[in-house]
Amino acid sequence: MEGWQPKAFISEEIEVEFAVPPALSKRPPAPAAIVWRGQRYQVERLLAQWQDFERKGDMARNMQPAHLKTAAARGSWGVGRFYFRLQTGKQQAFDVYYDRAPEDAGDRAGHWYVWRSLQPG
Repeated sequence: MEGWQPKAFISEEIEVEFAVPPALSKRPPAPAAIVWRGQRYQVERLLAQWQDFERKGDMARNMQPAHLKTAAARGSWGVGRFYFRLQTGKQQAFDVYYDRAPEDAGDRAGHWYVWRSLQPG
């Protein structure tokens, strides 16, 4: 993930567009474009991707260690994030993530966020 450094922490919900809709909504691929603050950013290149299925706080304490290790490796329902570093211009990139956690019983889909903007460095 070299070549880019954080410019600004944002942490705002965004909309995403896909070239092909994801086969599994809870395991999405990198988006083809993001829409943030009403502006559309076309993804020119996927620079990196990673995931974090670690349970935190009470969610970590209420599992047996063997189950916790398995859940951290492959995830469990509603836990985890998929991160993508996306280049949207020659001098512009963003780290975005899909958070699998549901908001409530009526909103189980998870949400996309722009985590931070990046600059060359």
